[in-house]
Amino acid sequence: MKSPRRSKRIILAVSVVAVAIAVTGGVYRMRKVQAAVNPPTARARKGEFAVIVVCRGELSVKRSVQITAPINVPDLKILWLAPPGGHIKAGEPVVRFDPSSARQQLDEKNAVLKQAQATVDQAVAQARITAEQDKLDLANARYQVERARLEASKQAIVSLIQGEESKVDLQSAEMKLKVQEATVNLHKASDTAKIASVTQQRDKAQAEVDLANERLGEMEIKAAIEGVVVYQMNTSQGWMNRQPFKVGDHAWSGAPLAVIPDLSTLRMEGRLDEVDRGRVVSGQDVRVHVDAFPEQTIPAQVSAVSPLTLVTFGEWPPVRSFHVYAEIQKPDPRLRPDMNGTMDVITARIPNAISVPGKAIFTRDGKPVVYTAQKDGSYRAVNVEIVARNPDEVAVRGIPENSLVSLTELDLEKKQP
Repeated sequence: MKSPRRSKRIILAVSVVAVAIAVTGGVYRMRKVQAAVNPPTARARKGEFAVIVVCRGELSVKRSVQITAPINVPDLKILWLAPPGGHIKAGEPVVRFDPSSARQQLDEKNAVLKQAQATVDQAVAQARITAEQDKLDLANARYQVERARLEASKQAIVSLIQGEESKVDLQSAEMKLKVQEATVNLHKASDTAKIASVTQQRDKAQAEVDLANERLGEMEIKAAIEGVVVYQMNTSQGWMNRQPFKVGDHAWSGAPLAVIPDLSTLRMEGRLDEVDRGRVVSGQDVRVHVDAFPEQTIPAQVSAVSPLTLVTFGEWPPVRSFHVYAEIQKPDPRLRPDMNGTMDVITARIPNAISVPGKAIFTRDGKPVVYTAQKDGSYRAVNVEIVARNPDEVAVRGIPENSLVSLTELDLEKKQP
């Protein structure tokens, strides 16, 4: 038989446990009710609602100038480069090559040119000497002809034998004159050909000197436009070991060294889904958000939409999408090509619209509803009409402006229309 004291202890312990359970349950119910009546909320806003199409993309430029290594210039070793990514003005140097080899070639070509010029001068001088000697010999031959003709004219007053001798001497002098005239013409033609030959060699040497001077002038490449310098990949060591050109690298003839994009032609190039293609046309306003500067909204305008889908190989499998281009009206100096970002294409504007966050729209009995706060702190489900929808915001009809709406779905015991 249990003692009365032990029975009292058991009853007391049971009472304590019951009280603890009641308190715990009350706290749980109180927290549940508190969570139910104090959900995260937002205000319904009245104002212009911009219907947008959102697409990802990157910055690009419509115009850029490529800097290439000189053509037919051997031993191109980069001696100096402008800072990569730095701003550069038109006319400023971008790349300088080592000019020592070009200068050595120029010195050699100049030496050859001097030798060729000396040969030309010598040939011209020798031709003049030959011409003067031929002129003297021709004059002497003509004198001998005239003298023989004079002696032959005395035939009437001299003996027959002397007259015949004079005729023979005249014929001999005339033959020598013809031979001398032919010799003069031969010397003139020979000297002209020789001078032409050495002059051609001199001109060839001069062309090589001009080419060497031109190559020496190409040891420094200057910027054609104002922009930033983006160096290209050097693939001379293989595709896997490619890296941007740097000081000390050897460039091949015509190698693409760098690109200078014209930042005044900066634009956003986005990838547009097929379902949104029919909503986007040229001339629509765009809000550009660059990932590097998330706090800044950049105004732009749609300039073109690709008529056919383009393949993007940035991921596998390749993605086919339309490309939309938005011209940035006032480019920020900090923007650079290939920066990633988002473009919001404004396809329509609804004035004086009531908008709520997208998280505030729920479905009840197959219809969209929002949970609005009442004056007594309770919430009521209100049916609304969806006017337009954006990824994060929805324009609705059925609630007044400044209504406090819940951002979480509430389990109301009594359903109200």
